[in-house]
Amino acid sequence: MRRHELSDDEWSRIEPLLGSRSGPPSKRGDRDFINAVIWRVKRGVQSRDLPERFGHWKTVYNRFHRWAKTGRWEAIFKALRLDVDDLGSLADASVVRAHQDASGGKGGSEEMLWGVLEEVFQRRFTPSQRRAVSRSTSC
Repeated sequence: MRRHELSDDEWSRIEPLLGSRSGPPSKRGDRDFINAVIWRVKRGVQSRDLPERFGHWKTVYNRFHRWAKTGRWEAIFKALRLDVDDLGSLADASVVRAHQDASGGKGGSEEMLWGVLEEVFQRRFTPSQRRAVSRSTSC
């Protein structure tokens, strides 16, 4: 298992949530696809920079986009949400300070995560603005 990949325990929690798929079966499988998404989000790189071990970058991007449109990611995140007891829980004792300009702003919504993920997986190129050149009929 590599550094940014799912452990067997994590995969055993996620696998039942995936359900059935429509269309042809994936050559690499759901686990490799989710590992590719995790690797990309943790590294903060563009889709084109995915290592070859995850398959073609465009395939990963298209599948992520399809899952986002159909609500599959939302269902997975909701099912994996941890229940917090009345006393609360702390992951560690580290302190995170916000910048002074961050105070007093409007709070975020639950859809903020989706906005961040869609921003990360947006296409990073601009289509060409050149007009089609027509051939001249004059001699």
